[in-house]
Amino acid sequence: MELLIEILGWIASVLIVGAYFLNIRGKLSAQSPLYIWSNLVGGLFFIINTIYHGAYPSALVNVVWVIIAVVSLITLAKTRNQIKNSQ
Repeated sequence: MELLIEILGWIASVLIVGAYFLNIRGKLSAQSPLYIWSNLVGGLFFIINTIYHGAYPSALVNVVWVIIAVVSLITLAKTRNQIKNSQ
């Protein structure tokens, strides 16, 4: 189980830092579904990892991170539906 928790932590790191790197390099928009999903999944994996290690302040930051990602996905979906319906 401990190995799985560590793997999730490393995957979270790659997802979040990778998405940020691609965004900074102009390869991935912060409004793209891939960017938002990378942050959402990375945040969820970090929540699991940090709670396991008792790092509750970091877990809280990642809960907020995930909430922001979920709200962003909902907003993106609503915007796309509005555009689709207006055509």
